[in-house]
Amino acid sequence: MRTIWKSFSSLYIATVLMLLGSGLLSTYLALRLAESGEGVWAGALMAANYFGLVLGGKIGHRLIARVGHIRAYVACAGVVTAAVLGHGLLNWLPAWLVLRVLVGLGMMCQYMVIESWLNEQADTKQRGLVFAGYMAASYLGLVLGQLVLVVHPTLGLELLMLVALAFALCLVPVALTRRLHPAALHPAPLEMRFFFQRVPLSLTAIGVAGLMIGSFYGLAPLYAAEMGLATEQVGMFMGCCILAGLIVQAPLGWLSDRFDRVKLMRGMSGVMVVVAAPLAVLTEAPLLLLISVGFIVSMLQFSLYPLAVAFANDHVEADRRVSLTAMLLVTFGVGACIGPLLVGVLMRFFGPNMLYAFFCICGLFLVWRVRSNIVTHLHQVDDAPLQHVAMPVNMTASPLMAALDPRVDEQVIQEQMQDPVVEDADAHGQADSAEQPAQPSQA
Repeated sequence: MRTIWKSFSSLYIATVLMLLGSGLLSTYLALRLAESGEGVWAGALMAANYFGLVLGGKIGHRLIARVGHIRAYVACAGVVTAAVLGHGLLNWLPAWLVLRVLVGLGMMCQYMVIESWLNEQADTKQRGLVFAGYMAASYLGLVLGQLVLVVHPTLGLELLMLVALAFALCLVPVALTRRLHPAALHPAPLEMRFFFQRVPLSLTAIGVAGLMIGSFYGLAPLYAAEMGLATEQVGMFMGCCILAGLIVQAPLGWLSDRFDRVKLMRGMSGVMVVVAAPLAVLTEAPLLLLISVGFIVSMLQFSLYPLAVAFANDHVEADRRVSLTAMLLVTFGVGACIGPLLVGVLMRFFGPNMLYAFFCICGLFLVWRVRSNIVTHLHQVDDAPLQHVAMPVNMTASPLMAALDPRVDEQVIQEQMQDPVVEDADAHGQADSAEQPAQPSQA
């Protein structure tokens, strides 16, 4: 692990800084809106952020192919930094929606640069460890972003300046890296009809996970504030809940490789309903109850996405897993766009407890929909169950994530993700790339 850290420290540090800024920005905006009585906009802003992430997944690889990795990363970090500062200059909320789209779009392009770079430099046998380090850096950044509020609970413009500072500083380790530039990659086609027929159960679970996680990141700070928590307590609440997503990954992997993944998804959904029920009905609760219940609920809801991904990979042939990764991320992103909008309206009219009531409804839906008796195993691959791989949530990954997934054969990656416009990229970005151009069932 020390060798991996030494090899990829610059990319991991950049990831920590990016996610620190992103996590702090989301919570800060939600609290600012709650303070000004405009909390209903919090869901819309998070939906706009996820829309930008999905949009960035479609166009990011074209930008990278045209101008090269470092130039693309620098340009996007500059746009994101400017958009963050724009929140402080403009008080018109519709303008904030546009700025959040720009932040999401730029960050997705940054993710694509980092992930393609990690893939290029990672040894085949170490891709799993490299990806685990990337995931840990993502969670660390998100948690640190929440802890900033514990140290500095005042919701002044200095927090926006700190977010902009984090995005500006993430430029430094990437711009100064001495590692060879990777060859351009591009996401494989989605093949939507095929996957809707082949893995409908996994897509359903991932879509519902997107509804819940998008709502959590966008509206949990507003929920905590309306439950009477001070700003530093909101930071503690959010930090503990996000930390739960990281802590659960190791035991989840052990369980996933040894027990039926459908039963695990259904069981965790049922337990989540029971655990979340108190917060779904209470309009007031002490800090200890909020943190303890929120921690457990987050562990359970952050387990659904990686379990559904693992189950989908068990039922898709190796040469389609690159396309599968892109399809799953888009499905998650669509859910994450819808969830905050829907829950924001519910919280506006029925109270903050609607956030956890919505989690209960989603859990009940999965208990009803995800059942072992509807799984035919008709298309299950011979080596299933495949190795469980912990996956980052909150879209802290791009459609190029398949390049780091040890379940995907490296030869398939090279065949399907080599960018067909790389020659055009060389013509436009030589200065940046001179070092190295480089049947229906849940079967």
